[in-house]
Amino acid sequence: MATNTTVTEALDALEIPYRLHIHQNPLRSLEQAARERGLEPTQIVRSLLFRCEHETYVLVLIAGSMKVNWTKLRRHLGVSRITTATPEQVLEITGYPPGAVSPFGLPSPLRILADHGITDHGEISLGAGIPNAGILLARDDLLNALKIEMGDFVD
Repeated sequence: MATNTTVTEALDALEIPYRLHIHQNPLRSLEQAARERGLEPTQIVRSLLFRCEHETYVLVLIAGSMKVNWTKLRRHLGVSRITTATPEQVLEITGYPPGAVSPFGLPSPLRILADHGITDHGEISLGAGIPNAGILLARDDLLNALKIEMGDFVD
């Protein structure tokens, strides 16, 4: 299994300390990922891609198993329609397969929003850019490294 990914290369370039955790078995749940990484499920930050009107995309970071509140997200974006990106769109826009998406190392700039819930823990885990793996890093390193719009986007 690779120990160098587009995500780790981006973090290295930014001089952000991290740990790459590669799971020995296929992941079947968020709880399994958290347990095997030594974290609480709310420390796993999911990166979800949405397609907005006029073929624009936005990446939304949410903690654990929280669900995006579509009304809040549409209101924040000032749009009347959004959809979840298809697996093909996720790969095309982020360069990562679904389940491995990270806000680091994106092929082109993307608007990134994050729910306040991602700030509840000092250490978090993000997609590593490859299946069955995660990056563990300090929450503040994420927030300081990227231009992220914080808000209330979950139920």
